[in-house]
Amino acid sequence: MDVYGLLGNPVEHSLSPPMHEAAYETLDIDARYVTFEPDENAGARAVESAATLDVAGLNVTIPFKQQVIEAVDPAPLAERIGAVNTIDFSTDPPTGYNTDAAGVVRSFTHHGVDLTGDAVVVGAGGAGRAVAFALADEGLTVHITNRTESKADDLAAAVAASHPDGDSAVMGYGLDALPDLVAEADLLVNATSVGMEEDRSPVPADVLHADLAVLDAVYSPLETRLLDDAAAAGATTVDGAWMLLFQGVEAFEQWTGRDAPVAEMNEALRTRV
Repeated sequence: MDVYGLLGNPVEHSLSPPMHEAAYETLDIDARYVTFEPDENAGARAVESAATLDVAGLNVTIPFKQQVIEAVDPAPLAERIGAVNTIDFSTDPPTGYNTDAAGVVRSFTHHGVDLTGDAVVVGAGGAGRAVAFALADEGLTVHITNRTESKADDLAAAVAASHPDGDSAVMGYGLDALPDLVAEADLLVNATSVGMEEDRSPVPADVLHADLAVLDAVYSPLETRLLDDAAAAGATTVDGAWMLLFQGVEAFEQWTGRDAPVAEMNEALRTRV
């Protein structure tokens, strides 16, 4: 039996176990998905211990996505983003991937969104990094906004540096630029936690419009104020559970080499959100 799992702190309420267990059951794979919760500074040591225990693969979440890089051979995209959320132990050393970026892209394409034009990313933290790199790699012009403008500038510079041929335009702004940027945007992603604990949106409702596709990385609740406002404006809306689903789908396919049973994984996820 193969053992896969999630490395994080905390992991008590993670939705990854039922999602992956549903995939194993659907495809009759002899595997289990478990959780590991080491001390907050023990990410790299936990990866080494997992290798010793013959764990086949790990997902990685807060606060370990940066820590584990020293214990793996990061794939090019993970190295550029500076974060690993999936580890494959079939190689020596283990290979670290970032499937959050693919999760963003697949969430949009699943909803028929054309990945062209201008994108606005709200937030320059961990989720914002994956989103910005993902959309820039698709060739969009990416506008990163953040409460601390210097962090948006730093992320924009990092993304732009990974496109030395100038095939992607990336710029950083403070939050005060949001109204003007969103009014002209084709895609909008909230990569902050705004909307998770209270009924509010990081984006003024009156700048949302029908030509916009909006993804909110928050998945609890699924129907956030931002998505409600976007739907009222006629925009295409994508809730955060899709991003969670597709990063997991990418991890499953990386580990097993098989097409993931997306419908069954999605059902298992949404019954627990």
